[in-house]
Amino acid sequence: MARTVVGILRGGTSSEYNLSLKTGAAMLSALPEERYETKDIFIDKAGMWHVRGIPVVPVRALAQVDVVLNALHGGIGEDGTVQRLLERAGIPYTGSRPLSAALSLNKIRARELFRKGGIPIPRGVGFSLENPMDTGEMARAVFSQFGPPYIVKPPMEGAGSGILFVPTILELPDALGDLLDTYGAVLVEEYLLGEEATVGVIEDFRGEQLYALPPAHVTFPDGHKHLAFQHHDEGLIKHLVPSPFSHALKQAIADVARAAHRVLSLGHYSRADIIITRQGPRLLEVNANPGLYPGAALPPMLESVGSSTREFLEHAIMLARR
Repeated sequence: MARTVVGILRGGTSSEYNLSLKTGAAMLSALPEERYETKDIFIDKAGMWHVRGIPVVPVRALAQVDVVLNALHGGIGEDGTVQRLLERAGIPYTGSRPLSAALSLNKIRARELFRKGGIPIPRGVGFSLENPMDTGEMARAVFSQFGPPYIVKPPMEGAGSGILFVPTILELPDALGDLLDTYGAVLVEEYLLGEEATVGVIEDFRGEQLYALPPAHVTFPDGHKHLAFQHHDEGLIKHLVPSPFSHALKQAIADVARAAHRVLSLGHYSRADIIITRQGPRLLEVNANPGLYPGAALPPMLESVGSSTREFLEHAIMLARR
């Protein structure tokens, strides 16, 4: 029987380049050789595509590929760019379609849809360089809606990149200015106290239209107010599965994750990050392309239900080709 040729896209132009390389490596090692012929397609930080170390145009890199596994995190891998390219080439691929992927990456636009969909989220305000207010006026606008402490983040970055904890209103203008200068846009959210959880959802898995994996309890190094990029990159985050949450709370967390997946019309799979407050779960963000690298949340969640990265990838390939 002819093997399925699977192109694995990894690397990319975003701040999550290293994590993407690791997810791609996990995909390459997980697929059984007797069923799949893998093609390692590397995209460097400048956006150049490579196969076997040789720079090639995307069409050449994708020649004779049956299906693509997208291991790109952030940037062109999640803003719809790669998805549109693959659709023009007529190649099936795993994950969300262009618009849905872009919506999940843009935290400000995603928040609008979550709010309209009745999904509980932290209070927040977004700004861009096009806003006529100076940073002092922006800070006062935030303060008029909710008080400190604040989480200030770039709305188009993932894995904790660029996030700042701002304890008082006095530090907020400088934090706003720093992120606006670096990223061109900024999102300010209220800092919520509570335990953090993350949960993956998979379409048409285990007999369910939208299967929620058991939520993982997320813990990170002592003394840190939030997850940062180095925690992901250095494997410092722990994902406890099964989690200590009650059955009712696990169900509530799963319901939020499923609702977020549906509201954004995500495809095949996603992972939701949630904080457990006294008022219940609050959705922080949704990842349309969850990592599979060592230390990522999805592999232990899969293992907790007797599944594996291999089964997950084979299922995703089936969804893409269907």
